[in-house]
Amino acid sequence: MKKQEDLKKRVEEIIKILSKAIPDSRIALRFSNTLELLIATILSAQCTDIKVNQVTMDLFKKYRSARDYAEANLAKLEQEIRPTGFYRNKAKSIQKCCQELVKRFGGEVPKTLEELVTLPGVGRKTANVILGNAFGTPGIVVDTHVHRVSRRIGLTKNDDPVKVEFDLMEIIPKEEWTHFSNLLIWHGRKTCVARKPLCEICPIRKLCDYGSKLKT
Repeated sequence: MKKQEDLKKRVEEIIKILSKAIPDSRIALRFSNTLELLIATILSAQCTDIKVNQVTMDLFKKYRSARDYAEANLAKLEQEIRPTGFYRNKAKSIQKCCQELVKRFGGEVPKTLEELVTLPGVGRKTANVILGNAFGTPGIVVDTHVHRVSRRIGLTKNDDPVKVEFDLMEIIPKEEWTHFSNLLIWHGRKTCVARKPLCEICPIRKLCDYGSKLKT
């Protein structure tokens, strides 16, 4: 129990420091409604948000509703999202997902994790992105950055994303779940990068298992 209490205190400090260092830690994907965020999040798998935003600039002008995607020419949709990579699988997921939205939810994106994860192409990560950034429902997003940074800092020893999510849920205040996820995502992009983290400029180095052990 003492270790968990220590981790909770460490998380409080991390949130304070990173909130000052990254005051605009909002999600980088551009969207104007929940459906657009859902589509953008599916496209973001193994692709940069910058590239996704370039693709969706035109995509969202053409496809306005779940029915538009559900009834789209699949070959055309594939080519329109091709720059995001894995475009055939993503196009199928988007179309099947939107067909289910039309069939089961009246074309609207559902508001619960339990319903969201029943949609094709939607796992817990995508569901939590939607919940936190569209509906204001707290959710921890374990993407590649949150996975790497939370392990490197020492907030979890698990490797499985779902187990990491549940570990973080135990030590992060629920009202901070979405905010904390966005902070770690930006921190992972800018400072705690994958191959060679920039520990010498890291504002939370003293709170990090990895960084605190390095020689100054």
